[in-house]
Amino acid sequence: MTRIATLRHRFRELHATGCFVLPNPWDRGSARWLAGHGHVALATTSSGCAWSLGRPDGGMARDEVLEHLREMVAATDLPVNADFENGFGADPAAVAESVRMAVDTGVAGLSIEDSTGNPAQPLFDLDIAVARLRAARAVIDTAGGDTLLVGRAENFFVGRPDLDDTLVRLKAYAEAGADCLYAPGIRTREQIAAVVAAVAPKPVNLLIGWASDLTMADIAALGVRRVSVGGALARSAWGGFMRAARGLSAGRFDGFADAAPGVELNAFFAGPPSST
Repeated sequence: MTRIATLRHRFRELHATGCFVLPNPWDRGSARWLAGHGHVALATTSSGCAWSLGRPDGGMARDEVLEHLREMVAATDLPVNADFENGFGADPAAVAESVRMAVDTGVAGLSIEDSTGNPAQPLFDLDIAVARLRAARAVIDTAGGDTLLVGRAENFFVGRPDLDDTLVRLKAYAEAGADCLYAPGIRTREQIAAVVAAVAPKPVNLLIGWASDLTMADIAALGVRRVSVGGALARSAWGGFMRAARGLSAGRFDGFADAAPGVELNAFFAGPPSST
């Protein structure tokens, strides 16, 4: 098997049993560090990457995102799941074109959101959202690349925290060919259990981007297969930078107290890229 085919096969196997952490690096360095510290797969973060370029989340053009995906796939020997936003197109044909390009970058998985970017109507109507997922599924099947397709219901992220509608959407996306389902923003055990039950036996991704009381053992017991963190690692890095920079503006240097040692970073990055 080729390198990419092997990574895609490995990524699918990870979704078969158990529960794994799918951390979200935002650049090559953070990807390499995560790969060298025990993780088995990675996922990109649209927000983390955009912030590193001085843009808001959603502020990157499709070509920029595709180039970022190529860089992340090349950075390590781990499977990479792409945060592919809403597929960079409203209609199924546009989504299909974008997904074909994303598959060509070598990603092992990619997610398609059902958000429109329009605050007045933040979610695509269900029939359109389903058609967009079916178009993505058809492209992946035609490519023969076995890229894992993730269907995302964005209700809780766009100010429409309707669990019933979320479940209806996730079921429809599963039937449309999504391999894994994702409702970012759900937090309670009851919400998580409801999502897992609604799409079973297909795997569910859970977002934990805050200081949650849930442990990985708790999450696994609820039936979740994978846990991603979105932009939380990038926000944590920005948090440290902002605290230190604000202190510096005030004439203080105490913000450097928790800085990573340069000798440690140099030693790590002097070695070859790592994988598990």
